[in-house]
Amino acid sequence: MTPDPPVRGTGARPGTRRAVVVGGGVAGLQAALTVRRLDPGWDVVLLTKADLVESNTRYAQGGIAAVVPHLAQAGGAATEEGESDSVEAHIADTLAAGAGLADQHAVAVLCEGAADGIRTLQEAGVAFDTATGSAAPALGREAAHSAARVLHIRGDATGAGLVDVLAAAVRSDQGIRVVENAVVTRVLLEGRPGDAPRATGVELLQDGEVRQLGADAVVLATGGAGQLFEHTTNPAIATGDGVALAWRAGAVVADLEFFQFHPTSLDVPGNPLVSEAVRGEGARLLDARGHAFMEDYHPDGDLAPRDVVSRSIARHLARARATDTDTATATATDADTVQASRVWLDATALGKAFLAGRFPFLTALTARYGFDWSSSPVPVVPAAHYWMGGVRTDTDGRTSVPGLFAVGEVACTGVHGANRLASNSLLEGVVFGARCATAIVDGGGEAPRFDAELLDLEAEATATQDFTRADLRSLMSDHAGVLRTGDGLDLARKHLAAYRPGSDPETANLLLCARLLVHAAAGRAESCGAHYRSDQPDDASRPAPSRSYVRAQGRTP
Repeated sequence: MTPDPPVRGTGARPGTRRAVVVGGGVAGLQAALTVRRLDPGWDVVLLTKADLVESNTRYAQGGIAAVVPHLAQAGGAATEEGESDSVEAHIADTLAAGAGLADQHAVAVLCEGAADGIRTLQEAGVAFDTATGSAAPALGREAAHSAARVLHIRGDATGAGLVDVLAAAVRSDQGIRVVENAVVTRVLLEGRPGDAPRATGVELLQDGEVRQLGADAVVLATGGAGQLFEHTTNPAIATGDGVALAWRAGAVVADLEFFQFHPTSLDVPGNPLVSEAVRGEGARLLDARGHAFMEDYHPDGDLAPRDVVSRSIARHLARARATDTDTATATATDADTVQASRVWLDATALGKAFLAGRFPFLTALTARYGFDWSSSPVPVVPAAHYWMGGVRTDTDGRTSVPGLFAVGEVACTGVHGANRLASNSLLEGVVFGARCATAIVDGGGEAPRFDAELLDLEAEATATQDFTRADLRSLMSDHAGVLRTGDGLDLARKHLAAYRPGSDPETANLLLCARLLVHAAAGRAESCGAHYRSDQPDDASRPAPSRSYVRAQGRTP
């Protein structure tokens, strides 16, 4: 094993301190840049599994939700009906989407921090879209928002626009060393007997060698775990690494049952995202018969919260399949069956010119797959999109392990509760990434203490069966996806306990995350937010409190 300093060009300068940031999405980039801006005496090493620009952030189309007074003064912060927006309204919408489990303090920190976050992005060179013929920002409205408050970059390329600017700033900063194609396999811990272990660096796999890198602070900004499911908007690198690393290091995790499925990914291989902003502009969901069915399930119709839309699609398709089975004839073809098992997004009323101008990326994307979405509806399917649960932190990114921080999707501040409000995720990365960096530069502070249940996943593991990622994705999609039941979760738990992890670190991380998610989901017998139990379909008026878990000491899973 190669000792520190292990990676070419990443030795800290004499007399400096070092922060290691794992992950290159908006949260990781923001944390790295803010550490350097606040104190140039810090060195930062930014580790990514693939290229620097490859992350969940890059695929975010919809935008970044924010109420920003300095933009309002330019005449741009008004709803489509002309009513003024407010930070308080943004807070209320976020709390409502969280289905009773969002943390009010964390939500206030997020929404009240939006103005400074947007200003910082603009100072870094981010240029948000403006209204036609005006210098005022173009604000869009998305599902479950009470006002138009979503900023965009290049129409439907907001995530890519943020990454391009922030990644360029990272590469130009001589105090930030980027290490690409490196898989972090362990958080290094040190501590005297009787004291809480402290994170002191990471172990990583690079170029076939296991290496160690010391640090004064370790920041997990690894994104989510969409690869747990058959359909996902996440890239291939979204394998739950941060949750797995933190769990093995002894950090508390929380809200793991809440996994959001985006209702409209394109129903083609890879499931590229079709932004919620398309429905915000007036597109409708149709079934195979051309019926706009969402108003049958929710009074807000196509603008209902995304968890509602996703499960409404799943329930509608299940009913359609049951009806088709009852009325099936000998003349039905395989093509008929495929058509009946699909839903469609109809944006044709918006017109070709509007779609090309407002959604240039999606116009090119749909054309690439042979669709002209200006003239015909396109097939869509719910896809795993965002994990509300994760490594439990305070609003400064501190985990329960001293020296270990987490920001962005991998973290669970409680800001999303049981369901994330559309376009709050990029804002989350910007606001909490900066707060985490501030805490690090200010000395780190004391690790928070969280009430958590001891959990020994290995106690029930038999590890007798080899498996593939396809096996895991199929199991999770069938029993822990959009629709869940107690019996299905119990079946999933038994299969997962029998799976043998193998030697691939990413697959082992996925298996661990699947076990954690299923355990948490089985422990919540009610439906709440993105966790929908079809055997308990009515949302609880007062949901059970959030649950946190920490690894029981013993074998490392």
